[in-house]
Amino acid sequence: MGSIEAAVKTILTEIGEDPQRQGLQNTPFRVAKMYREVTKGYHQDPVKLINNAIFDVDYDEMVVVANIEYYSMCEHHMLPFFGVAHVGYIPDGKVIGLSKIPRLVEMFARRLQIQENMTRQIADTINENLKPLGVGVIIEGRHMCMMMRGVQKDQAKMVTSTMLGAFREDEKTRNEFLNHIRSEPKSIF
Repeated sequence: MGSIEAAVKTILTEIGEDPQRQGLQNTPFRVAKMYREVTKGYHQDPVKLINNAIFDVDYDEMVVVANIEYYSMCEHHMLPFFGVAHVGYIPDGKVIGLSKIPRLVEMFARRLQIQENMTRQIADTINENLKPLGVGVIIEGRHMCMMMRGVQKDQAKMVTSTMLGAFREDEKTRNEFLNHIRSEPKSIF
């Protein structure tokens, strides 16, 4: 038995359950497997994930990928938070393969996180690897640590943003990004 499995068995006992009860006998194994899956982002390297999928282009208008669904785990309570990410950038002679943006969101979401850090990590990674004229990332999230415990507010939504380069310096650029994502129907909210 691995250490995660042993810890889950201890938790079951501490909350008053019998780890040998039929419905719980395989729970430690399943929980250990689940944690490996939901934290797989720790074992991914953003440079390898991008895998040279950066291409020269003669295009200098905004690129936006909206409503990228994500699922993460709060580092404070180890409870899920989930929502959508919106990512935009203005190329400076280079674009990134379309599938790489959702993959970057997924990689950072699949770690113990706080939404503020995840937002910044995605923006910084795109900025460092693509060197665009600007990057904007907005993440909307619902947090189970606020919904099912504590204040128990199930309609509260957290919104975080990171704006770099032209998205930070130019109000017109920032507004164009915001208008693009406002026009998209939300898939989770």
